[in-house]
Amino acid sequence: MVTTPPPGAAGASGGVGPAASVQFGQYPPARQTILHLSDTHLLAGNVPLGGRYDTAANLRRTLVAVERLGIRPDAIVFTGDLTDLGEPAAYRALRAEIDPVARRLGAPVIWVAGNHDERPAMRRELLDRDPTEEPVTGVWDLGGLRLIALDTTVPGWHHGDLDDEQLAWLGAELASPAPHGTLLAMHHPPLPSHIPLFDILELRDQSRLARVIAGTDVRGILAGHLHYSTSGTFAGIPVSVAAATCYTMDLARPAAEVNGMDAGQSFHLVHVYDDTITHAVVPVVDAETGEYFSAAWVERMAALTPAERLEAFSRKPKR
Repeated sequence: MVTTPPPGAAGASGGVGPAASVQFGQYPPARQTILHLSDTHLLAGNVPLGGRYDTAANLRRTLVAVERLGIRPDAIVFTGDLTDLGEPAAYRALRAEIDPVARRLGAPVIWVAGNHDERPAMRRELLDRDPTEEPVTGVWDLGGLRLIALDTTVPGWHHGDLDDEQLAWLGAELASPAPHGTLLAMHHPPLPSHIPLFDILELRDQSRLARVIAGTDVRGILAGHLHYSTSGTFAGIPVSVAAATCYTMDLARPAAEVNGMDAGQSFHLVHVYDDTITHAVVPVVDAETGEYFSAAWVERMAALTPAERLEAFSRKPKR
Protein backbone atom coordinates (compact mmCIF):
# COMPACT_ATOMS: atom_id res chain seq x y z
CA MET A 1 0.00 0.00 0.00
CA VAL A 2 1.36 3.40 -0.95
CA THR A 3 -0.70 6.36 0.12
CA THR A 4 -0.31 10.12 0.18
CA PRO A 5 -1.68 12.59 2.70
CA PRO A 6 -4.84 14.55 1.95
CA PRO A 7 -4.53 18.09 0.57
CA GLY A 8 -3.19 20.50 3.13
CA ALA A 9 -1.69 17.85 5.39
CA ALA A 10 1.85 17.50 4.08
CA GLY A 11 4.27 20.13 5.28
CA ALA A 12 1.75 21.44 7.78
CA SER A 13 4.30 21.60 10.56
CA GLY A 14 4.23 25.35 11.03
CA GLY A 15 1.76 27.38 12.97
CA VAL A 16 -0.65 29.96 11.68
CA GLY A 17 -0.30 33.70 11.36
CA PRO A 18 2.64 35.90 10.31
CA ALA A 19 4.90 34.70 13.13
CA ALA A 20 4.88 31.17 11.70
CA SER A 21 7.13 32.28 8.82
CA VAL A 22 9.73 33.90 11.10
CA GLN A 23 12.81 31.81 11.85
CA PHE A 24 13.78 32.60 15.45
CA GLY A 25 16.84 30.33 15.63
CA GLN A 26 19.23 28.33 13.47
CA TYR A 27 16.65 25.81 12.27
CA PRO A 28 13.84 26.42 9.78
CA PRO A 29 10.41 24.95 10.57
CA ALA A 30 10.17 21.17 10.48
CA ARG A 31 9.38 19.63 7.10
CA GLN A 32 6.92 17.13 8.59
CA THR A 33 5.12 16.73 11.89
CA ILE A 34 3.83 13.33 13.04
CA LEU A 35 1.67 12.44 16.01
CA HIS A 36 2.89 9.15 17.50
CA LEU A 37 0.51 7.32 19.85
CA SER A 38 0.58 3.75 21.09
CA ASP A 39 -1.08 0.96 23.04
CA THR A 40 -4.73 1.99 23.27
CA HIS A 41 -5.80 -1.56 24.33
CA LEU A 42 -9.53 -1.01 23.77
CA LEU A 43 -11.99 -3.73 24.78
CA ALA A 44 -15.44 -4.39 23.34
CA GLY A 45 -18.14 -2.70 25.37
CA ASN A 46 -15.44 -0.68 27.14
CA VAL A 47 -14.91 -3.38 29.76
CA PRO A 48 -12.30 -2.03 32.21
CA LEU A 49 -8.86 -3.33 31.25
CA GLY A 50 -7.58 -5.54 34.04
CA GLY A 51 -10.69 -4.60 35.96
CA ARG A 52 -9.37 -1.08 36.59
CA TYR A 53 -8.41 0.96 33.49
CA ASP A 54 -11.01 2.88 31.45
CA THR A 55 -9.12 2.69 28.17
CA ALA A 56 -11.80 4.49 26.15
CA ALA A 57 -11.89 7.46 28.53
CA ASN A 58 -8.10 7.65 28.57
CA LEU A 59 -8.02 7.60 24.78
CA ARG A 60 -10.56 10.42 24.61
CA ARG A 61 -8.49 12.51 27.02
CA THR A 62 -5.50 11.91 24.77
CA LEU A 63 -7.40 12.94 21.66
CA VAL A 64 -8.53 16.15 23.35
CA ALA A 65 -4.88 16.90 24.08
CA VAL A 66 -3.97 16.10 20.46
CA GLU A 67 -6.49 18.56 19.06
CA ARG A 68 -5.55 21.19 21.62
CA LEU A 69 -2.14 21.44 19.91
CA GLY A 70 -3.78 23.29 17.03
CA ILE A 71 -1.61 21.68 14.34
CA ARG A 72 -2.26 19.88 11.08
CA PRO A 73 0.06 16.86 11.26
CA ASP A 74 1.28 14.94 8.26
CA ALA A 75 0.20 11.65 9.84
CA ILE A 76 -1.17 10.09 13.01
CA VAL A 77 0.70 6.87 13.78
CA PHE A 78 -0.53 4.25 16.27
CA THR A 79 2.21 1.72 16.99
CA GLY A 80 0.17 -1.29 17.98
CA ASP A 81 -1.85 -2.99 20.69
CA LEU A 82 -4.82 -1.10 19.36
CA THR A 83 -7.16 -3.52 21.12
CA ASP A 84 -6.49 -5.84 24.03
CA LEU A 85 -8.15 -9.00 22.72
CA GLY A 86 -8.48 -8.34 18.99
CA GLU A 87 -12.27 -8.10 19.19
CA PRO A 88 -13.96 -6.75 16.04
CA ALA A 89 -16.23 -4.50 18.13
CA ALA A 90 -13.19 -2.99 19.85
CA TYR A 91 -11.63 -2.11 16.49
CA ARG A 92 -14.90 -0.53 15.37
CA ALA A 93 -15.05 1.52 18.57
CA LEU A 94 -11.46 2.65 18.03
CA ARG A 95 -12.14 3.69 14.47
CA ALA A 96 -15.25 5.60 15.56
CA GLU A 97 -13.10 7.60 17.99
CA ILE A 98 -10.17 8.28 15.67
CA ASP A 99 -11.74 8.87 12.24
CA PRO A 100 -13.52 12.15 13.16
CA VAL A 101 -10.33 13.53 14.75
CA ALA A 102 -8.26 12.57 11.71
CA ARG A 103 -10.76 14.27 9.40
CA ARG A 104 -10.66 17.46 11.44
CA LEU A 105 -6.85 17.42 11.43
CA GLY A 106 -6.67 16.51 7.74
CA ALA A 107 -4.21 13.70 8.42
CA PRO A 108 -3.98 10.02 7.43
CA VAL A 109 -4.07 7.42 10.20
CA ILE A 110 -1.40 4.74 10.11
CA TRP A 111 -2.32 1.62 12.08
CA VAL A 112 0.48 -0.71 13.19
CA ALA A 113 -0.24 -4.20 14.52
CA GLY A 114 0.76 -5.13 18.08
CA ASN A 115 0.96 -8.44 19.91
CA HIS A 116 -2.50 -7.95 21.46
CA ASP A 117 -4.03 -7.38 18.03
CA GLU A 118 -5.49 -10.02 15.73
CA ARG A 119 -4.63 -9.58 12.08
CA PRO A 120 -7.94 -10.75 10.49
CA ALA A 121 -10.15 -8.46 12.58
CA MET A 122 -7.72 -5.56 12.36
CA ARG A 123 -7.46 -5.85 8.59
CA ARG A 124 -11.23 -5.98 8.14
CA GLU A 125 -12.35 -3.37 10.68
CA LEU A 126 -9.59 -0.77 10.41
CA LEU A 127 -8.16 -1.23 6.93
CA ASP A 128 -11.16 -2.50 4.94
CA ARG A 129 -9.03 -5.40 3.69
CA ASP A 130 -9.62 -9.13 3.52
CA PRO A 131 -9.57 -10.68 7.02
CA THR A 132 -6.47 -12.82 6.55
CA GLU A 133 -3.42 -13.65 8.65
CA GLU A 134 -1.19 -11.73 6.25
CA PRO A 135 1.11 -9.23 8.00
CA VAL A 136 -0.28 -5.71 8.29
CA THR A 137 2.25 -3.59 6.41
CA GLY A 138 2.19 -0.45 4.30
CA VAL A 139 4.13 2.41 2.79
CA TRP A 140 3.13 6.07 2.95
CA ASP A 141 4.59 9.11 1.16
CA LEU A 142 4.32 12.02 3.59
CA GLY A 143 5.48 14.92 1.48
CA GLY A 144 8.74 13.19 0.54
CA LEU A 145 9.19 11.44 3.87
CA ARG A 146 8.56 7.70 3.50
CA LEU A 147 6.93 5.88 6.40
CA ILE A 148 6.95 2.09 6.37
CA ALA A 149 4.75 0.14 8.78
CA LEU A 150 6.10 -3.28 9.75
CA ASP A 151 4.23 -6.11 11.45
CA THR A 152 6.36 -7.59 14.23
CA THR A 153 3.52 -9.71 15.61
CA VAL A 154 3.67 -13.50 15.84
CA PRO A 155 0.14 -14.99 15.73
CA GLY A 156 -0.59 -16.77 18.99
CA TRP A 157 2.38 -15.25 20.82
CA HIS A 158 3.31 -11.99 22.55
CA HIS A 159 6.98 -11.75 21.55
CA GLY A 160 7.94 -10.15 18.26
CA ASP A 161 9.65 -11.33 15.08
CA LEU A 162 10.04 -10.51 11.39
CA ASP A 163 10.00 -13.40 8.93
CA ASP A 164 12.16 -13.74 5.81
CA GLU A 165 9.37 -12.65 3.48
CA GLN A 166 8.68 -9.40 5.31
CA LEU A 167 12.39 -8.60 5.60
CA ALA A 168 12.83 -9.21 1.86
CA TRP A 169 9.87 -6.91 1.16
CA LEU A 170 11.40 -4.23 3.40
CA GLY A 171 14.74 -4.53 1.65
CA ALA A 172 13.09 -4.10 -1.74
CA GLU A 173 11.24 -0.97 -0.54
CA LEU A 174 14.44 0.54 0.84
CA ALA A 175 16.43 -0.17 -2.33
CA SER A 176 15.38 3.27 -3.62
CA PRO A 177 15.83 6.19 -1.21
CA ALA A 178 13.02 8.65 -0.51
CA PRO A 179 13.55 12.43 -0.93
CA HIS A 180 13.50 13.06 2.84
CA GLY A 181 14.42 9.60 4.06
CA THR A 182 12.42 6.86 5.76
CA LEU A 183 10.84 6.23 9.14
CA LEU A 184 9.94 2.69 10.24
CA ALA A 185 6.94 2.14 12.50
CA MET A 186 6.65 -1.13 14.43
CA HIS A 187 5.28 -2.38 17.71
CA HIS A 188 8.17 -4.25 19.36
CA PRO A 189 11.13 -1.85 19.71
CA PRO A 190 14.59 -3.15 18.77
CA LEU A 191 15.93 -2.01 22.15
CA PRO A 192 16.71 -3.61 25.48
CA SER A 193 14.47 -2.92 28.47
CA HIS A 194 15.55 -2.77 32.09
CA ILE A 195 12.22 -4.43 32.99
CA PRO A 196 12.65 -8.25 32.81
CA LEU A 197 9.17 -9.02 31.48
CA PHE A 198 9.74 -6.95 28.34
CA ASP A 199 13.01 -8.64 27.48
CA ILE A 200 11.11 -11.95 27.46
CA LEU A 201 8.66 -10.40 24.98
CA GLU A 202 11.25 -8.60 22.87
CA LEU A 203 11.69 -8.50 19.11
CA ARG A 204 13.69 -11.65 18.36
CA ASP A 205 16.63 -12.05 15.95
CA GLN A 206 17.16 -8.30 15.69
CA SER A 207 20.43 -8.72 13.81
CA ARG A 208 18.46 -9.75 10.73
CA LEU A 209 16.61 -6.42 10.72
CA ALA A 210 19.89 -4.58 11.30
CA ARG A 211 21.38 -6.14 8.17
CA VAL A 212 18.40 -5.10 6.03
CA ILE A 213 18.40 -1.45 7.09
CA ALA A 214 22.18 -0.99 7.14
CA GLY A 215 23.26 1.62 4.61
CA THR A 216 19.69 2.64 3.72
CA ASP A 217 17.91 5.96 4.18
CA VAL A 218 16.15 4.88 7.40
CA ARG A 219 16.39 7.88 9.75
CA GLY A 220 14.37 6.67 12.70
CA ILE A 221 12.18 3.95 14.19
CA LEU A 222 8.87 4.55 15.99
CA ALA A 223 7.68 1.83 18.38
CA GLY A 224 5.44 1.07 21.36
CA HIS A 225 4.89 -2.09 23.45
CA LEU A 226 6.69 -0.95 26.62
CA HIS A 227 4.02 1.34 28.10
CA TYR A 228 6.69 3.89 28.96
CA SER A 229 8.60 6.43 26.91
CA THR A 230 12.20 5.61 26.13
CA SER A 231 14.75 6.01 23.37
CA GLY A 232 17.99 4.52 22.13
CA THR A 233 19.80 3.54 18.96
CA PHE A 234 19.61 0.38 16.90
CA ALA A 235 22.20 -0.27 14.22
CA GLY A 236 23.12 3.40 14.56
CA ILE A 237 19.51 4.52 13.97
CA PRO A 238 17.51 6.44 16.61
CA VAL A 239 14.58 4.55 18.14
CA SER A 240 11.74 6.37 19.92
CA VAL A 241 9.18 4.47 22.00
CA ALA A 242 5.89 6.18 22.85
CA ALA A 243 4.14 5.40 26.12
CA ALA A 244 0.61 4.01 26.18
CA THR A 245 -2.68 5.88 26.22
CA CYS A 246 -4.35 3.16 28.35
CA TYR A 247 -1.96 2.88 31.32
CA THR A 248 1.76 3.25 31.85
CA MET A 249 4.44 1.41 33.80
CA ASP A 250 5.37 2.85 37.20
CA LEU A 251 9.13 3.09 36.75
CA ALA A 252 9.58 4.55 40.22
CA ARG A 253 9.74 1.00 41.55
CA PRO A 254 12.42 -1.72 41.43
CA ALA A 255 12.60 -3.24 37.96
CA ALA A 256 11.30 -6.63 39.12
CA GLU A 257 8.28 -4.98 40.74
CA VAL A 258 7.23 -2.56 37.98
CA ASN A 259 3.49 -2.66 37.35
CA GLY A 260 0.94 -0.54 35.57
CA MET A 261 -0.60 2.68 36.84
CA ASP A 262 -3.46 4.88 35.65
CA ALA A 263 -1.17 7.90 35.27
CA GLY A 264 1.63 9.18 33.10
CA GLN A 265 -0.20 8.74 29.78
CA SER A 266 1.39 10.64 26.92
CA PHE A 267 2.04 10.72 23.20
CA HIS A 268 4.91 11.94 21.05
CA LEU A 269 5.10 14.99 18.83
CA VAL A 270 7.61 14.12 16.10
CA HIS A 271 9.25 16.91 14.10
CA VAL A 272 11.25 15.96 11.02
CA TYR A 273 13.96 18.39 9.93
CA ASP A 274 16.51 18.11 7.13
CA ASP A 275 19.29 16.93 9.45
CA THR A 276 17.55 15.66 12.57
CA ILE A 277 14.29 14.34 14.01
CA THR A 278 12.98 15.29 17.44
CA HIS A 279 10.49 13.37 19.59
CA ALA A 280 8.76 15.47 22.25
CA VAL A 281 6.79 13.69 24.99
CA VAL A 282 3.40 15.37 25.40
CA PRO A 283 1.84 14.51 28.79
CA VAL A 284 -1.90 14.04 29.00
CA VAL A 285 -2.57 15.86 32.24
CA ASP A 286 -5.04 18.31 33.75
CA ALA A 287 -2.81 20.83 35.49
CA GLU A 288 -2.64 24.57 35.83
CA THR A 289 -0.02 26.25 33.66
CA GLY A 290 1.39 29.73 33.47
CA GLU A 291 0.02 32.25 30.99
CA TYR A 292 3.11 34.36 30.23
CA PHE A 293 3.81 32.98 26.76
CA SER A 294 1.08 33.29 24.15
CA ALA A 295 0.47 33.71 20.44
CA ALA A 296 0.50 37.48 21.03
CA TRP A 297 3.93 37.20 22.71
CA VAL A 298 5.28 35.27 19.72
CA GLU A 299 3.88 37.92 17.38
CA ARG A 300 5.68 40.61 19.36
CA MET A 301 8.95 38.68 19.11
CA ALA A 302 8.40 38.17 15.38
CA ALA A 303 8.14 41.92 14.87
CA LEU A 304 11.61 42.48 16.35
CA THR A 305 14.98 42.08 14.69
CA PRO A 306 17.16 39.14 15.82
CA ALA A 307 19.30 41.49 17.89
CA GLU A 308 16.21 43.06 19.46
CA ARG A 309 14.82 39.63 20.31
CA LEU A 310 18.04 38.69 22.10
CA GLU A 311 17.96 41.96 24.03
CA ALA A 312 14.28 41.53 24.93
CA PHE A 313 14.38 37.89 25.97
CA SER A 314 17.93 36.59 26.35
CA ARG A 315 19.65 39.29 28.37
CA LYS A 316 19.58 38.71 32.12
CA PRO A 317 18.36 41.63 34.22
CA LYS A 318 21.01 43.50 36.17
CA ARG A 319 20.95 42.88 39.91
